[in-house]
Amino acid sequence: MEKYGNLTDTEILPLLRAADRDVFHIVYNRYRNKVYSVALNVLRDELDAEEVMQEVMLKLWLSVGTLKDDSNLEAYLKTLTRNLSYNVLRRQALVAKTAISRGLNWKDYHNETEEQIILSETKRVLQDAIERLPPQQKVVYQLCQQDGLKYEEAAKQLNLSAHTVQGYMKLALRSVRTYVSVHTDVAVVLVIFGLLKK
Repeated sequence: MEKYGNLTDTEILPLLRAADRDVFHIVYNRYRNKVYSVALNVLRDELDAEEVMQEVMLKLWLSVGTLKDDSNLEAYLKTLTRNLSYNVLRRQALVAKTAISRGLNWKDYHNETEEQIILSETKRVLQDAIERLPPQQKVVYQLCQQDGLKYEEAAKQLNLSAHTVQGYMKLALRSVRTYVSVHTDVAVVLVIFGLLKK
């Protein structure tokens, strides 16, 4: 492999397209840390970043025949890494959404799965945000967002106008979103923001 070590990407690409394993190892060693860094920057998790790096390299090996001799290898790998990293975030968000929906239906989990961890974190952050609301906003939030009452129904219970209830609800949602965005990670933020549409 030493004979390939000083080759540029442009010189390596034709050999890589020929599925030369020695050349692939050169590319792997040359770019694994860069790919890992890009993934880590998106995912903020070392294990997830390592898995993405391995997946990127596998996809590179499986698709070497489709690369053109004038391809920008580094740009290709960075784009692939970002795309796969965002796929991971979307999968995590889906897991979180499933966990949240089950949690809101009061279904218990008995195993410490990834869903359980995300559910616990999400419920904790949401509850903290709700507890920090001013009293009137908190009551309106609980009636409309958690109990599912319409503004008119909540207004009747609180002896307020529907317009006033709607105003309190908007303020409450804004406060909760702000708190959540500061105190939790991106996957859970995406899910919670989806749940906080009113």
